[in-house]
Amino acid sequence: MGRDVEGLTPLEPSPPRLSKPKDVAAGIPAVISTLSHGLSRMGSLASLRNFTSVNRFDGFDCPGCAWPDPDGHRTVAEFCENGAKAVADEGTRKRAAPEFWSKWSVGELSRKSDQWLNSQGRLTHPMILRSGSDYYAELSWDEAFDVIADELHSLEDPDQAIFYTSGRTSNEAAFLWQLLARRFGTNNLPDCSNMCHESSSVALGDSIGISKGTVTLDDFTKADLIIVAGQNPGSNHPRMLTALRDAKRAGASVISINPLFETGMKRFKHPQAPLELLGSGTSIADEHISVRVNGDFPLFRGLAKVVLQREALDKEFIATHTRGFADYRRTVESTSWGSIVSGSGVNLEVISNLGAIVSKSKSTIVCWAMGLTQHRNSVAIIQEITNLLLLGGHIGRPGAGVCPVRGHSNVQGDRTVGINHNPSDKFLSDLHDSTGIIPPSKPGVDSVRAVKSMRDGVAKVFLSMGGNFASAMSDTKATASAISNCSLTVQVSTKPNRSHLITGRTALILPCLGRSETDLTDRGEQFVSVENSMGIVHSSKGSSTPASPLLRSEPSIICGIASTLDTRIGRSGIAWQDLSKDYDKVRGLIEASIPGFEGYNERVRSDGGFYLPNAPRDSRTFNTDTGYANFRVHDISGATADSGQFLMMTIRSHDQYNTTVYGLDDRYRGINKGRRVVLMNQSDIDENGWSEGDLVDLTSHFEGSERHAPNWYLVPYDIPKGNIATYFPEANVLVPLDSVAEGSNTPTSKSVVVSIRASD
Repeated sequence: MGRDVEGLTPLEPSPPRLSKPKDVAAGIPAVISTLSHGLSRMGSLASLRNFTSVNRFDGFDCPGCAWPDPDGHRTVAEFCENGAKAVADEGTRKRAAPEFWSKWSVGELSRKSDQWLNSQGRLTHPMILRSGSDYYAELSWDEAFDVIADELHSLEDPDQAIFYTSGRTSNEAAFLWQLLARRFGTNNLPDCSNMCHESSSVALGDSIGISKGTVTLDDFTKADLIIVAGQNPGSNHPRMLTALRDAKRAGASVISINPLFETGMKRFKHPQAPLELLGSGTSIADEHISVRVNGDFPLFRGLAKVVLQREALDKEFIATHTRGFADYRRTVESTSWGSIVSGSGVNLEVISNLGAIVSKSKSTIVCWAMGLTQHRNSVAIIQEITNLLLLGGHIGRPGAGVCPVRGHSNVQGDRTVGINHNPSDKFLSDLHDSTGIIPPSKPGVDSVRAVKSMRDGVAKVFLSMGGNFASAMSDTKATASAISNCSLTVQVSTKPNRSHLITGRTALILPCLGRSETDLTDRGEQFVSVENSMGIVHSSKGSSTPASPLLRSEPSIICGIASTLDTRIGRSGIAWQDLSKDYDKVRGLIEASIPGFEGYNERVRSDGGFYLPNAPRDSRTFNTDTGYANFRVHDISGATADSGQFLMMTIRSHDQYNTTVYGLDDRYRGINKGRRVVLMNQSDIDENGWSEGDLVDLTSHFEGSERHAPNWYLVPYDIPKGNIATYFPEANVLVPLDSVAEGSNTPTSKSVVVSIRASD
């Protein structure tokens, strides 16, 4: 067994301060915030260098979200406020050097907040937490590689090792990571997409034959209608607001569908447009539909019902390119309006009006994020959206298509280059032909199954290429207990996080270069590449001095592990050290292994990179089981809570990105100096005899089991009655490990049944 699990969710001593939410998603406050983060963390010269290099043709890709950059001209500052926070966070002058780790024990650090841990600065040295010790100690890179190779070599079965991947990992590092895992003999390659957009991948792959979106950035200014569902662009994808602003100016209507009406969808002031900063900005959403939590499926079913009633169909497209229309039509027509209205929480008049708008649109885009992907019926929801678009022929048409908006900056690219626990036979065959390895054919574990494998004592070694698995995963206590069951845990990281404190018997921290830093080998200066949400692969090249001379790049770390492992289990025939020094050779292997990367090294050096093939978008070709786009039929469904209970969704604050918490404020929601809050409808507060700021305890309920989280502060908010919202990762402790989406196994973090009582 590993270490005791403690200090998973440090409590806050006082309630947050509340203020009026800001009315704009960008503007003067964004400019001030950007400058403040840059100057306070990096200093003036580093701020100037990094902020003028991020998302430039010859610069580095923002380590924030995966929203695409314009194909043509780039502005002087091609980033958003949250991107600036990510860059400043990476470029901080503070250091979590060996002295930091000798000062603080793991037990003491575990009682610190996530925000405090992140604020301690960049990692500088490889560190080891030895069995029986409570303090990390410095070791050399060779010693670290020996520890990993010895532990892997000692395993009886390669499937006892898990190779997790964060979505910030570059294409080159991700390809090498999966090559290492498969050379070792396992497909245990869970990644962060298992927790977020896996439902999108499963649904779209089955419906239209590609697990990605089908639109480009230019499509936004060609659309008649853009529906943004289950997404908060203002906090999570701020640069998307520019595309929505431009779409509005070009004549598009924008509809917001979400339990919370997020500030970013109200009015937008572009921080790089002086006249907008002085004016009132651009109104983004023409209408907001306040759907109940997990009410999206019946709402979109209602829209399809209106479209069918009005015969607003692209009959030629349906006949030529689809299958299953007749069955779908019968199902929709037999669905009662009563079930649609009660399930969605939206009245019939609103649904009918929106359905009429959809019926008239010649080019419709539907965008979504985790508000749709983290429910039990998420695959069905996304396929219902796809069905609606297929009715009007809104696939493979300018200004139309599906647009799943990814979070991590390269989560889509990682999957493209092989981070997949269930790879296709063709991929494995091509990998064998290009590298000479014999990859395993048995499917590996995803993120949820990885936790269960560690919990059950099957998996004994957990290696993480970036990320913060302990905080990102559902059911925090179960996840922590499972991780502590391992004999060895390894974290490749840039800054301290909670996964460094929830460890196996022995733990390693391997510090890596950030996106903004120069990557220099004896073959010269190197660059990596990434793929954004719209399938563009482009280069990323840092120019800052590394935070420590001991930092290694992710490819160098992977190749160091692999070459040391080769000395234990036999030569693989792969020139790992050569690959670690010359990334062109890694890209050559990717080109030889994966269709669409022809001429990789030449094309990735062009300004803006290149688009990967997208058959539905490019040629209305659908590589599905039928050879056509499929209407998929599901019974109407949605999560419900019993009387006296609530349906909880987890959200992010404006002052965080994924599990990284920059600060304790959420100015778009008017919450200051606090994160353990429950956003609740005022009528629910009144009916229970509570008041704003009251301290309550939350208990989640799932199939007879309960999970408890004490001491949350009530905050009145505009959210449907019977629904509440809490911040993640603090609320992940309430998300049951076994509560997952059907078909994708994604945790149901957006529909958790909870009860609430006043704290003692």
